[in-house]
Amino acid sequence: MRIPRIAVGAAGSGAGKTTLVCGLLSALGRKGLRPVSFKCGPDYIDPMFHREVLSVPSSNLDTFFCGEQGVRDILASRGEEGDIALIEGVMGYYDGLAGISRLASTWHVAAATETPSILMINGRGKSLSMAAEIKGFISYVENSGIKGVILSRVTGAMYRELKAIIEDQLQVKALGYLPDMKECSLESRHLGLVTAAEVKNLKAITDSLGEQVLETVDLEGIISIARQAPPLEKPALYPASSEGGRAGKVRIAVARDKAFCFYYRENIKLLESLGAEPVYFSPLSDRRLPEGAGGLIIGGGYPELYLEELQENSSMREDIKRAVKEGMPCFAECGGFMYLHSEIEDEEGRAFEMAGAVEGRCFPKGRLVRFGYVNLTAEEDNLLCRKGDVMKGHEFHYWDSTHPGASFRASKPMRDRSWTCMVSEGNLLAGYPHVHFLSFPRVAENFLEACVKYVGNTREELT
Repeated sequence: MRIPRIAVGAAGSGAGKTTLVCGLLSALGRKGLRPVSFKCGPDYIDPMFHREVLSVPSSNLDTFFCGEQGVRDILASRGEEGDIALIEGVMGYYDGLAGISRLASTWHVAAATETPSILMINGRGKSLSMAAEIKGFISYVENSGIKGVILSRVTGAMYRELKAIIEDQLQVKALGYLPDMKECSLESRHLGLVTAAEVKNLKAITDSLGEQVLETVDLEGIISIARQAPPLEKPALYPASSEGGRAGKVRIAVARDKAFCFYYRENIKLLESLGAEPVYFSPLSDRRLPEGAGGLIIGGGYPELYLEELQENSSMREDIKRAVKEGMPCFAECGGFMYLHSEIEDEEGRAFEMAGAVEGRCFPKGRLVRFGYVNLTAEEDNLLCRKGDVMKGHEFHYWDSTHPGASFRASKPMRDRSWTCMVSEGNLLAGYPHVHFLSFPRVAENFLEACVKYVGNTREELT
């Protein structure tokens, strides 16, 4: 299957990748194309931004979580939904695991998917040195995959002078530039599900970026390079679904609102392929869990920003605690794990009552507590895994817990560091790591099997 595609990398963070990608997505839409987008790495923010503000389908491509075949399958599966796929890189082009490996880097994702790349170069405070920088990236590995470059924060006059040098000396296509657009910068932000007013403003920004791309970027040149990407195999990403799914048909209550908004799309799709029917609800505004739910998932997000509202919704807190205590299978990660605690403390030291399904308190540390990829090895049988099973996740949190749990051992890849984490209490598994189900698909089956069993037991009790 042929999917035109291009990856956007950079020398490092802050070069303008997000700004360029949003401008390209907007410009492609104006040209009548249907772009789909992807984000290298585990980050939730950029895919959410693409979906909510630009209305463009978006997913993560992460070789640490899914391996090379996995990212090829995700790209092929999602790429069919549009005319052209844009892959936004992460950090510097070659920056991968532990900062000392190319594994899980933008380059690795591009190489694994045979996707041609564009390198974004920040021109602030530079001129001819940009050519040397570009040469270094192209020659660092034998197959860099870099087919073009775009300069950011430069003037039109400087770009025109450098374009000839870059193309003559480096044999790589110069595909345009973006001037310094402080009013349109999207590199430093903290976005979740944004409010309607914010969406309006952000859409105005992305519209401006789209206009700028159409004016100073060779969009046809980028499309031409994207169309040179070789075909991808038809994906075999999810198990073939039989009626009712392999685990059995069951409704799963999934928390989703501005406080709980971090979900990997592939996790939900895998559950659906196995027979799950996700039913979304809001711990902020709904009074009870969805009717007929046989399981509960509470993802990460920003509960620390909505502590008062979460506390005020006592009927939801009580319903969740009751459901968990009565045996409903529940998986919660990061912000969802925090919400299940007895209370969460804010940055002023004030305590707010939460669901109380996990005894303990979450509190701010004033610094990043954990950050980065983790291998999670089960220390005991639990809701998702059997002892010795390994799934993969990612941590990023500023709050800690008096009860972090010890049902898994988390270890940093390529580093000699490990610690215990995650609370396992029968039908409950909750902890700070965000887990990608495709790293060990059996976790989805185990979860749904527990949900089907719970529904069956509940029905027996009612008869």
